[in-house]
Amino acid sequence: MSVRFEITKNEKGEFHFKLLSGDGKTLLRSEGYNAKTSCTNGVESVRKNAADDKRYDLKTASDGRPYFNLKASNGQVIGTSPMFADAAACEAAVAATKAGAADAPVDDKSCSTMNPATVKPWFTDLQQRIVSRLEAFDGMAFKADGWERPGGGGGLTRVIEDGNFFERGGVNFSHVMGDGMPASATAHRPELAGRRFEAMGVSLVLHPRNPYCPTVHMNVRCFVAIAEGKPPVWWFGGGMDLTPYYPFEEDVRHFHATCKAAVVPFGGEAEYARLKDWCDRYFFLKHRNEPRGVGGLFFDDLGADGKTDYGTAFGLTQSVGNAFLDAYLPIIERRRDTPYGERERDFQAYRRGRYVEFNLVFDRGTLFGLQSGGRTESILMSMPPIVKWRYDWHPEPGSPEARLYDEYLKPRDWA
Repeated sequence: MSVRFEITKNEKGEFHFKLLSGDGKTLLRSEGYNAKTSCTNGVESVRKNAADDKRYDLKTASDGRPYFNLKASNGQVIGTSPMFADAAACEAAVAATKAGAADAPVDDKSCSTMNPATVKPWFTDLQQRIVSRLEAFDGMAFKADGWERPGGGGGLTRVIEDGNFFERGGVNFSHVMGDGMPASATAHRPELAGRRFEAMGVSLVLHPRNPYCPTVHMNVRCFVAIAEGKPPVWWFGGGMDLTPYYPFEEDVRHFHATCKAAVVPFGGEAEYARLKDWCDRYFFLKHRNEPRGVGGLFFDDLGADGKTDYGTAFGLTQSVGNAFLDAYLPIIERRRDTPYGERERDFQAYRRGRYVEFNLVFDRGTLFGLQSGGRTESILMSMPPIVKWRYDWHPEPGSPEARLYDEYLKPRDWA
């Protein structure tokens, strides 16, 4: 069961945290803290101690109902559970805390506005965590290429080419700012034209060499539009999607199930269905009348309308970014040694052409990067190294290639 932390601020100005189950029930709650840093330290203490059986102190209230305290190594109580109806419910809450607290996202509802300085450390840490795991998987290091943008800001590109497993891939962090919003950012928000902006995020694309291992994309980002005498307008966006060539149903279902688990704590089944459908509609090549792949998640403008608070928007973004490795690594671990030949490589190169078409024609991130004066080499690292186009080609009916079109390139409920 997915769990998440929620930080709130009461009318007295005290900060509290709760650990919530996937269906929103409280597993653990803290005392009140005068300083937010003390509250976030409490969250980290839960992460550190939750997996240790010795840190749980099972108690019984005067009315016979069970509950528990989670303690630090010095014996101090970090958090206390609610009262439970019976011992089985208490034990289930302990198990959920032990299993999920260490990696649980934080939904910070104590903030109403976004400060880029508070989100940047998470983005840079996410990039490093993902690169470290991918380097361990491939066995080859990613090149680090720092860059500065003349108009303001810069970033760090981490790229691998001709690796042991990845034919090409990149994991980028960028933090840019400017005096005027690019056209791609105001196309859906014309009222923001002319505002100064600040944007940052992590974006990755990985192209394995083995055609039985799918290409994958993930992006998480935030944006602030600023104008003198007006409140800033901020929003978050992101998602991930899978592009297989010779798909396995087990892999597609795993990817979607992991995406679903990342979203459900922030809006339940309905929110997951909304973001999955958005992904199916977004990653669609209109001129080909076909999807790019088998989808995943996509969201944008989260918070821009003022209806989603900062904590929820950032919390969902964190949850999606943190879920990427769990969504993708098990798939390529299963398929990395699957034998293939020239036929499979040829079809992979043909389908990669669809990837190129989408990125150069429709992708908002690519268009924003190019229009805002971003670093072209970093923006176009998403392009596959070997691509082919054929005139009016169609797969042979009943072939493994036709199976991709007939069974997978159609929106389905995979999770």
